[in-house]
Amino acid sequence: MSDQNLYTALMHAINTTPDAILLRTLDGKTVSYADAHQQSARVANYLTGLGLQPGDRVSVQVEKSPASLWLYLGVLRAGLVYHPLNTAYALDEMRYFLGNAEPGLLVCDPQRVADYEPLCREFKIAHLNTLDDAGQGSLSDAVAVCDDTFDTVTRTGDDLAALLYSSGTTGRPKGIMLSHQNLRANAESLVALWGFSSNDVLLHVLPIYHVHGLFVAVHCALMSGASMHWLSRLDVKAIRALLPQSTVMMGVPTYYTRLLADPEFGHDDCVNMRLFISGSAPLLEETFNDFARRTGHTILERYGMTETGMNTSNPLDGERRAGTVGLPIPGVEVRVRDTANQPLADGTIGELQVRGPNVFKGYWRMPEKTAADFTDDGWFITGDQARIEHDGYVSIVGRSKDMVISGGLNVYPKEVEALINDLPGVQESAVFGVPHPDFGEAVVATIVRYGSTLISEEDVLLALENKLARFKQPKKIQFADALPRNAMGKVQKNKLRDSWDAPF
Repeated sequence: MSDQNLYTALMHAINTTPDAILLRTLDGKTVSYADAHQQSARVANYLTGLGLQPGDRVSVQVEKSPASLWLYLGVLRAGLVYHPLNTAYALDEMRYFLGNAEPGLLVCDPQRVADYEPLCREFKIAHLNTLDDAGQGSLSDAVAVCDDTFDTVTRTGDDLAALLYSSGTTGRPKGIMLSHQNLRANAESLVALWGFSSNDVLLHVLPIYHVHGLFVAVHCALMSGASMHWLSRLDVKAIRALLPQSTVMMGVPTYYTRLLADPEFGHDDCVNMRLFISGSAPLLEETFNDFARRTGHTILERYGMTETGMNTSNPLDGERRAGTVGLPIPGVEVRVRDTANQPLADGTIGELQVRGPNVFKGYWRMPEKTAADFTDDGWFITGDQARIEHDGYVSIVGRSKDMVISGGLNVYPKEVEALINDLPGVQESAVFGVPHPDFGEAVVATIVRYGSTLISEEDVLLALENKLARFKQPKKIQFADALPRNAMGKVQKNKLRDSWDAPF
């Protein structure tokens, strides 16, 4: 069996330019590809030494550091399944993820050990390690004494490489199974499409618990032998200092609005840059145009999903059309269909469907849901409303699944509504997104109260504080006597959005 382990494809630079720089940290440290190869070998040796077997899950909720990248690469090398978790997730959310994924190892921040030890006992998670934002903890201590050579475990393209969770419209999170082939095919297409080479320096600001930061940004850099400036978080001052030493930057729209909010940011910061890429949330045409005026660079917008990686992209060479997400990437097919799954004419809005080697294997332990989200002829039903013009450009015009994208992170209203509706004094609620100047969309809620005790906005927010990640919590709440409904009794969130008048 030929080895199709994703690690082998990502780290081809080991065989060609092992001394090339992979990472530069903000404090001036550099790490070569050879160093990364050795560090990931130590991790893989430690993981296999724990008795973890190929296919076992490794759940990871840690801050971004070089050590967190070595952990990801070591998991791949050992043939295990990487399960990244947003560092903002609250304890109740983590309970579901760990109970559903059933990992053999959980790696978390040292400050959360007291919270997670009971969960590990409850779900029979055999091993718990720690890693902080400086890359220190029980994991790094254990890994340091391991051998720095390791024979990467052979995997087929269809074997599972990663498990990521995306909350469903019912509020129950779904585990998205991504194979070695899914991730490799997508990365190979993006490297070619966006012109990545070993001469590139990627300014990496994104978190790596998310598809954008890990599977798009990191994979493009590794597979092309490029180097990365490694920033742990969004810092406009640091970004401006590093842009002149970089060639590519990827970000969510908020990153670009924050840069534009600095009156001194402009053309001189970007003289060595060849490409700015935006994704994970819609880029406002105003931001697109303002950035071009200030810098002379046209942002390249693309479109993807956790289930598929990247599906479409505006071109590297050619028209980057504002308000669109470009053309299908090589190897990926897209189409729009009506509610009866029938073809639609060019320029007609319908449900977007995708097919290609990038499309996930299915939902973890949810065969019925997997079957429901694929057509009989094998196309994945994205749930996004789109139109495709005669020349192939795709525009996303809405989300039929009612998802809110705030700061590039997905929020599913039913998950939030379920918690609000359980509170004393709440009759019902509607959670939705409204435009926000920084986050693109903000999560807000309209609540109908009942009873003699009138629950307040402060009461609701306090009750949600330890149950939901902060980015899912409503930024504002309004109260109403009733929710608007159509003739079928469905809440009309479009009317709530249109009438929303609470300033941020």
